[in-house]
Amino acid sequence: QVQLVESGGGLVQAGGSLRLSCAASGRTFSSYAMGWFRQAPGKEREFVAAINWSGGSTYYADSVKGRFTISRDNAKSTVYLQMNSLKPEDTAVYYCAARESLGSGYYIRQYSYAYWGQGTQVTVSS
Repeated sequence: QVQLVESGGGLVQAGGSLRLSCAASGRTFSSYAMGWFRQAPGKEREFVAAINWSGGSTYYADSVKGRFTISRDNAKSTVYLQMNSLKPEDTAVYYCAARESLGSGYYIRQYSYAYWGQGTQVTVSS
């Protein structure tokens, strides 16, 4: 079992940056693949970015590619989402998710993840 706590959300103007953090506790963090998802008001939760256990493989949704960067620090049991050039359409609650995996793969489907954080609000004003 792993517990996930997101932080770093807030209000930012369009074009600005935020860095989200997701701190994990419980089991060995380095045995988990991680992902970020988001849910905007009135919309379904969608995939944002994913990273494998070592950080050597990453994948992004087309809507954030080139603007967002996912990374992890296994020594700190934390995964990050650096968000640059933010747009109003990036406004959403952002969730991190975890699943056990020691392979090279990452996961983009919600059902692939067993553990979820409570979410952190990101609001981008125009």
